[in-house]
Order: sequence, then structure tokens, then C-alpha cells
Amino acid sequence: MELALSSYTAAVSKFFTVKKITWLLIIIAILSTILIVLSYNRIRQVEAFNNAVKTGKNPETDKQTFEAKFATALWLAKKERYKEATLLFTAALPLGNDDQKSAVQYNLGNMFFIKGLKLNGQNMTVRNETEYLMQQAATAYKQSVRLSNKHWDAKHNLDRILMILPGTPTPGVGDSDDSPGLIMGNIPVGLP
Repeated sequence: MELALSSYTAAVSKFFTVKKITWLLIIIAILSTILIVLSYNRIRQVEAFNNAVKTGKNPETDKQTFEAKFATALWLAKKERYKEATLLFTAALPLGNDDQKSAVQYNLGNMFFIKGLKLNGQNMTVRNETEYLMQQAATAYKQSVRLSNKHWDAKHNLDRILMILPGTPTPGVGDSDDSPGLIMGNIPVGLP
């Protein structure tokens, strides 16, 4: 037993010499230094990206990522540049996962909702356009909830939109002669 243990120890000490351990540690130190430099460079890129997004500039790095398109579109929406924001949000949709797509739909709904509220506040002659914008907002909120059921803000805004929008007309109820309503042919006239 002692002979096997001493031969094992000799084989291990022969394999792990001071020179080999030194080279192994030097290689580990070089690889660690490279990883630290790369990590530091990436941190600087992320900081530059965040600063560009805060100021509304196009980021220098990660230009085609979902985050870049989303952040730029959100900044444009806050500046009420809805057409450009809608284009960027739409371009970001194929790049995102379901939660990100839900966030895009939520923000599209917010843009339609805000624009509809502003338009409605101007005068009452824009009723059809306002209703169209509210319908678009409701559709975007429904899509957001369909993609991710976690967004309570989308559910809340959808509830508000549905309270604002006129309900679907009921057959038989109408003020005009153009829509006579439900015609009941088999019920005799005069019965209660």
C-alpha cells in the first residue's frame, strides 16, 4: 500500500513541477487581464449607449439591437414625434421577445391614446379621428396583454379606453330611419 502511495506521489510531483505551475499561473493571469480589459471596454460602451439614449442621440454601439431602437423610439415619443417613434417601434418588434413586444405595443397604445386625448380636447368636430385613434390604442393595448399578461399598466389603460369608447350599437336601438334596428317578423303587432 505504501509503495502504491509513494509511486502515486512521485507521478504527481513529476507532473506538477514548479516550472509547470508557474507557467499555468502566468497563463491564468494573462487570460484574466484580457477578460478584465474586455469587460471594462464593454462597461464603457454601455455607459456611452445610456448617455446617448438620455440625450436622444443615436448610440454609437449596438445600433441594430432591440434596446437601441426601443430607447430611441421612446425618446421620440416623449418629444411628441409620433411618426418617427412609430416607425422605430415597428422596426424593433421583430427583434424582441414576447415581453419586449408587449412593451412596444403598450407604448404604441400610449401614443395613440395621448394623441386622441389631445385631439379630442381641441373641438368636437374631430370625433371620428379621435375615435379612430382610441380604437388603435385599444388594439395596441389588447395586443400587449396578449403578448404578456404581466403588464398591469396595459390592462389599466385598456380599461380606461374601453370606458371612453362608445359601445357597439345594439340592434333595434337607434334614432335614425337609416338603421331600423331588429325586425321581428313573427311577432304579431299589439301583443305585449
